[in-house]
Amino acid sequence: MKLSGRRESTNFEDRRGKGGKIAVGGGIGAIIIAALFTLLGGGNAGDVVQQVINTAQQGGTQTENYTPTAQEEQFKTFALQILASTEDVWEKKFREVGLTYEPPKLVIFHGAVQSACGNASSAMGPFYCSADKCVYLDLDFFNEMERSLGAKGDFACAYVIAHEVGHHVQNLLGTLGQAHSQMSRQNEKDKNQTSVRIELQADYYAGIWGHGEQQMFGSIEAGDFEEAINAAQKIGDDYLQKRAQGTVSPESFTHGTSAQRMRWLKKGLQNGDLRGGDTWSGSYNSL
Repeated sequence: MKLSGRRESTNFEDRRGKGGKIAVGGGIGAIIIAALFTLLGGGNAGDVVQQVINTAQQGGTQTENYTPTAQEEQFKTFALQILASTEDVWEKKFREVGLTYEPPKLVIFHGAVQSACGNASSAMGPFYCSADKCVYLDLDFFNEMERSLGAKGDFACAYVIAHEVGHHVQNLLGTLGQAHSQMSRQNEKDKNQTSVRIELQADYYAGIWGHGEQQMFGSIEAGDFEEAINAAQKIGDDYLQKRAQGTVSPESFTHGTSAQRMRWLKKGLQNGDLRGGDTWSGSYNSL
């Protein structure tokens, strides 16, 4: 991506070095696979948090007095430029349909963090908390994407941020709250399917951002879209389960298959239409 000279968002909070109630040693690489097992096995974020708390109690290192590396500072600049881009793109998209966009705050942390949705560890990866309308990001996740998943490139990292902002868009439009209310009354199978619909729509919204970014700034370079598509493929439930345990359990999918995630991301990248991301009205098998 061509980002030289682009503005950085000021709507962020840097909590690196401030720590959280939980502290985990060894970086996210040491426990990310365990967290994936929990999530892909039908567990929820609370299960992962408890898992990480248990890990921390067994022995961890504090995050206070943390000094960011030069690479992390570069990642920070990049993340704030992408956040600024999402602000510009979504403000325009909302205005086009007569709505006002309220951007999320980005919280940068290292190791562990406290959110309005509870305590969280880097092992959970980037996440959005609807209770405080914040996107939480440990910048080391960008390295982990390449090390653990083989998802390389700046546009792949941008896609991760845009996906979480996509959840914020869902929250502003009321979709996320309705889905969570529905999930509270569903059995495990239906709850997982609702979760997949949520995640695929966030992928579509990430694609809308990419489409708008190119229209507004012309920053997309050769291979950028392919980086994002590759990242979507590497975080499909079927891909991760097959890699982790050799088999797949479709009934436990919570984010969608690689094919589904790539398809909805591509769809958003191609048309950029806010009204085209309906993952709710069709049958689950047609997603």
